[in-house]
Amino acid sequence: MKYIMTLIWSVILVTMLNYVVSSVQNVPFEVVNGLIMSVPVAIMIFIIVAIIPNDPVASEHH
Repeated sequence: MKYIMTLIWSVILVTMLNYVVSSVQNVPFEVVNGLIMSVPVAIMIFIIVAIIPNDPVASEHH
């Protein structure tokens, strides 16, 4: 379920970013570009989550 939701949020956020940038640059908005770019963004998020450790760090009290 976390993979599906990550992909959905990736599609939403990248498409929104695509819309804003295309509006600022005064170029036509194409939804397909946002959909295509959201897949690599989701894959990068999965890789980053796999690399970052999930264990708590033991702190030393001085």
